[in-house]
Amino acid sequence: MAAAMELCHEKGWSDGLPVVPPTAELVGAMLEACALDPDQEVAFIENRQVSVTAEKIAINAVLAGCKPAYMPVIVATVEALADPLYGYHGPGTSTGGAAVLMIVNGPIARELGINNDHNLFGPGWRANATIGRAVRLVMRNTIGTMPGTLDQSSLGHPGKYTYCIAENETDSPWPPLHTSRGFKAEQNAVTIMAALGVHQYSNGMSAAPEGVLTTACAQMRVSAGTARQPCYTMVFAGEHQAIMKKAGYSREDVKRFVFEHSKSSIADLKRMNLKDGAVKPEDEKAMLDLVETPDALLIVAAGGKAGVQSCYIPGWGGKAGSQSVTREIRKP
Repeated sequence: MAAAMELCHEKGWSDGLPVVPPTAELVGAMLEACALDPDQEVAFIENRQVSVTAEKIAINAVLAGCKPAYMPVIVATVEALADPLYGYHGPGTSTGGAAVLMIVNGPIARELGINNDHNLFGPGWRANATIGRAVRLVMRNTIGTMPGTLDQSSLGHPGKYTYCIAENETDSPWPPLHTSRGFKAEQNAVTIMAALGVHQYSNGMSAAPEGVLTTACAQMRVSAGTARQPCYTMVFAGEHQAIMKKAGYSREDVKRFVFEHSKSSIADLKRMNLKDGAVKPEDEKAMLDLVETPDALLIVAAGGKAGVQSCYIPGWGGKAGSQSVTREIRKP
């Protein structure tokens, strides 16, 4: 076993962590769990002219340490990666360092034990750790998104190891995320986004949604940079969820408030050296939206029940950058 693991490292099939050698028996169990033939094409990455087959996904799922039951989630995520709206080549090759954020909804999230609670983006849950890792290994080993060659990320971030969470549908003040994207609550779905790192903020002073959101918007305005972003994810943890629920603040209310209050003036962007040129009087009133429309904001309930921390996650690219995509998770 030790020699097999070292061989995987030598061949470049690992992300730097130990991997499970993909024996025929283990790969076969993965394929059986999703009822796919080995040669069946799951996705075609247009810019790379790469066909991703079920067998390739199964091999990488074994390498990542997945259980066979995780395969339908991984397959759906790989399907989403090939969607033209996601635009794989841009976030996969940019110096910006985006990772694939995965948000899982539906009964399958609870069945698989995908964490939606304490230590949301941290270690400790096999499903979160290995599902996200398997997708990254598919990108690396099958599509060729290797650091320093295709992947030109300047800094990267830990989400490139794994970036998989579930939404807390039980305690959420809102209907499940995937129901706002055309799916029924009883369906299983995964939403992906080319995402930068987690930006955490704290607000223990406000008892109203507007106060919490004002804090978030103040920090998000800096993220606007020199161009409008394609999308943002906002994750609200327990105490902030409770504030939203008590006030009857809907997901649409959050979107509208954030869209209106996260605009940056051209003058401020110039002062922060995020736009060129001297500040002109008209720049004080010329405003730049954070995103193109309120619907470009993904509003998610997840995280520990204690504490006054929530977070936002910027998307990758400017106005025409990578869009969020949702796919149904199909269980055989």
